Amino acid sequence: MKIILGAGNTSYDGWISTQENEINLLDRKDFEKQFDEHSVDAMLAEHVWEHMTEQEGIQAAKNCYDFLKYGGYIRCAVPDRNFKNEWYQNMVQVGGPGPVDHPAYTHKIVYDYETFKTVFEQAGFEVELLEYCDEKGVFHYKYWNELDGKIGRSFRFDTRNSLDELGMVSIVIDAKKSLLITT
Repeated sequence: MKIILGAGNTSYDGWISTQENEINLLDRKDFEKQFDEHSVDAMLAEHVWEHMTEQEGIQAAKNCYDFLKYGGYIRCAVPDRNFKNEWYQNMVQVGGPGPVDHPAYTHKIVYDYETFKTVFEQAGFEVELLEYCDEKGVFHYKYWNELDGKIGRSFRFDTRNSLDELGMVSIVIDAKKSLLITT
């Protein structure tokens, strides 16, 4: 089972789209109503975690961790605080206007890659950075398979990007739940 969290209008074949009113990431009981622990293969969340505080993000990550199968993962993307683009930073800032289809006035945090990675590590995940800007604003990219969860606001899939210029980037991670090891 593959779940899109906070899907909005996003839907992909083989994935179940959910909305905040169906699964509140901070409420374990919402997960329990729909899933057994360790029953979900994969989760996808594009531009969801910035609508929670850092502590709420850790709690949400812990809830996701508990319901993922061992070896499962969540692919997650958020706006990137280190992206050196004034228009972008104005749009994604806490309380900012955001684009028409994604108002940022409910943003509670704008992550850098280290802080975002740590949120998921504190929940028990092993985190792989797929896309992000470092402290100098240099963009880093590691190839990822869109069939494992497509992120629209990413280097490859956002039409505002080209090989010559970046217009819209995200921090994109895969947070993996280790396989259960028994001795």
